[in-house]
Amino acid sequence: MNRLIVAAVAAAFALSPLAVMGQAAAPPPPYGVGIGFDAAKKALAAAEAEAKKNNWAVAIAIVDSSAKLVAFSKMDNTQHASVDIALGKAVTANNLKRPTKALQDGIEKGGVGLRILGQPGITPLEGGVPIVVDGKIVGAIGVSGVMSNQDAEVAMAGAAAAAAK
Repeated sequence: MNRLIVAAVAAAFALSPLAVMGQAAAPPPPYGVGIGFDAAKKALAAAEAEAKKNNWAVAIAIVDSSAKLVAFSKMDNTQHASVDIALGKAVTANNLKRPTKALQDGIEKGGVGLRILGQPGITPLEGGVPIVVDGKIVGAIGVSGVMSNQDAEVAMAGAAAAAAK
């Protein structure tokens, strides 16, 4: 079933305005072995540090390349809905091999980009980022609790820390 969903989403992107306009995107990296617990903790610590630096109360979810939860943090005073949203962003970024901002941008343009809203299990809000190590997706990080662009800032800090040698 998940393969069918991913195939449907891939088809929707193939028909997206960017593809129709002839702008070819680079193929996404392949999946690698899932992120380990130590690397996930490193990513979580960096994301938490970024959030604390800005006084942002957020939930942070890190999934492996099979989209299963590896690490999670919910800072004090984070809204309860952010727990599920952060996990949804991480799963979406992993399963679609792209930052969730790409989905948000597609919806904003309307037209065929709205098709993504009909797909179950997709969280098309900025703040989910794949974690790429040695050219392979090892998982993803999703953040929720503040404005979506701020969520993405926290997520990118975590992803960068996980990818650092």
